[in-house]
Amino acid sequence: MRIQQKLTPFIWYEQGAEDAVAHYLQVFGSGRVIHTQRWGDNAPGAAGSVMVVQFELLGQQMTAFNGGPHFKLTEAFSLMVACEDQAEIDHLWEQLQAKGGKPKACGWVEDAWGLSWQIIPAAWFDMIRDPDAARVQRVFQAIWQMQKIDLAALQRAYDGA
Repeated sequence: MRIQQKLTPFIWYEQGAEDAVAHYLQVFGSGRVIHTQRWGDNAPGAAGSVMVVQFELLGQQMTAFNGGPHFKLTEAFSLMVACEDQAEIDHLWEQLQAKGGKPKACGWVEDAWGLSWQIIPAAWFDMIRDPDAARVQRVFQAIWQMQKIDLAALQRAYDGA
């Protein structure tokens, strides 16, 4: 199979890549497993266990790898999701915390496997690109006070209300 996308996020999990991918597909309701590769004999992982899951999520191909404890996921790598409305923010925020994830500041959520997600309203990008520096500053001041993003509160900050 030829890779259709030149740049693909490769996510190293200690274990549980297959479960993580299944969870992401359920949460987002858009995607598919492209291929699952299992460890063979005389490999670092147990023979027959999942080594790699290639998958597509929201049109983006990614690779999940069960690589063991050698490297850890950190907030230095995250996936940002531009949400259309508060309902989408609420849904993703809650679902990505399911199974042992935890909320972080400024719209970030760490899922149960340690992957960080930024659940951000699409409108935020327009707000922070506004040429009015005072509006932009109010938006940043507001978002820095939040865990889950409150789109209406961001809009009020942007409007100066």
